[in-house]
Amino acid sequence: MVATQSPASADRGTRVRSDKAGAQPNQSLIDGITVLQALAISTEPVGCREVARRVGLETTRVNRLLKTLTYLGIARQTPDRKYRAGAGMTVLAAQSLFASGLLRRALPALEELRHFGHTVAMGVRWRDNVSYLFHAPPNMPATDALGRIGLYPATRGGIGMALLATLEDDEIHEIYGKGEIPGYADTDALLLALTDIRRKGYARLRVKDEREQHTVAITVGQTAYAAIGLSGWIPEAAMPTMLEALRVAAAEIQARGQERGEEIAPVDPALDYRLAV
Repeated sequence: MVATQSPASADRGTRVRSDKAGAQPNQSLIDGITVLQALAISTEPVGCREVARRVGLETTRVNRLLKTLTYLGIARQTPDRKYRAGAGMTVLAAQSLFASGLLRRALPALEELRHFGHTVAMGVRWRDNVSYLFHAPPNMPATDALGRIGLYPATRGGIGMALLATLEDDEIHEIYGKGEIPGYADTDALLLALTDIRRKGYARLRVKDEREQHTVAITVGQTAYAAIGLSGWIPEAAMPTMLEALRVAAAEIQARGQERGEEIAPVDPALDYRLAV
């Protein structure tokens, strides 16, 4: 089920969207984040030239960006002069999860969904990929379900399709352009599938060749910021029960977000990244 996409491909949407009326993107920042993502999804140390090849940028530019990220502690250089994610990246990820509180408030609702005996998942979309914050096959401990899957093409799964369906058609064109779309012949075919999801209010995708193996997913939030789903043997007769359970879980996650209590945070958090990392 795991599939990753190169940052160069993922960056496609950002570069196209830069022409949108009123947008004034900083290309240096875009390139820096693109290199940062290349490190984030790499399971092994990677050299400067390889990063440049993956993201489609000049080697000299990537070298400067990697040295800057290393200076900040977000990247680190290995003895063989390759690069990998540094402690700063872990800090940023932890701070982000803490600030949003999404995973923390979602866990009780996700655990409740597991009584069906199906795979339970929650993911968020960035560009044309989905990152699964929680992905638990039957009988897997919840602690093992956290962050166990990397980037996955949004068009390949129910969670990704549910989130893509919340976008306008012109945004879909901006994200995918004329490039390859996993699982679809072209943008028109994708838009046809997304129109059906919008009409139904949920995504239902066959995930295996065997009969009735499907993923069913819905979004979370009035302005969708995540999606949750169930995957397994889900015949049509079981759909009303599954959808009702997903809707209850989504409402609970959203409600918990509106009722967040006092957070534990530093009185005077350090904002100087040279000190923070």
